[in-house]
Amino acid sequence: MADDPNQFTILTQQPTRDRPLLGSTVLVVEDSRFASEAVRLLCLRSGARIRRADTLASAHRHLQVYRPTAVIIDLGLPDGSGLELIHELATSDTRVPVLLGTSGDPILEDRAIEAGADGFLEKPITSLATFQQAIISRLSDARPTPALRLLSADTIAPDPLALRDDLAHVADVISASTDEPDVLDYVAQFLGSIAHCAADAPLVQAAAGLASARADGRLGRGEAATISRLLASRLDQAVAI
Repeated sequence: MADDPNQFTILTQQPTRDRPLLGSTVLVVEDSRFASEAVRLLCLRSGARIRRADTLASAHRHLQVYRPTAVIIDLGLPDGSGLELIHELATSDTRVPVLLGTSGDPILEDRAIEAGADGFLEKPITSLATFQQAIISRLSDARPTPALRLLSADTIAPDPLALRDDLAHVADVISASTDEPDVLDYVAQFLGSIAHCAADAPLVQAAAGLASARADGRLGRGEAATISRLLASRLDQAVAI
């Protein structure tokens, strides 16, 4: 008896109104666990698979293996600017269907678009409707999407343990070296982003103070010391809880 060719057919998941990103894969290039956790929850609610890269190097390794439906790229990464990766992917012969930049600084939206991004997601990314629409509205017409999809007003809240891990990471980076300008530039950018996502005004101000010191040509040891004290207080509170 001849083989039935239908038995070898790979069934692909089709989007539904409740899970409009079924069958899609999202690569999030993000060094913050807190921000990555937000995207993971949004993907879970939307039906999408998620992969994470925390550096440009890691993102390149992922992209050598598979082609995601959407790539969401943080503009500040430990080993370079996300704008570089956006430009690289935007000009590639095998361009991904959806390419989005993200940052806690809305001023950077124009730079992301200039680099070739299809759109921009301002952190914190908590709105399910905003997340889904940013991807669905930019997918090819050839991809089936639910005709009567209802936009959800739901929002998500990332695990506070992920935020604690980010804060502990910043504390470790500062304690390891306060004499390297590049390190303090990274601290100012990274901390400013996660503090904005967490709505922590004192940390936002402290990160801005360090960024201002660096922009003025100062090393910023005093500002880094202030940040260390604030981080120690928050980490102690987290342990107590």
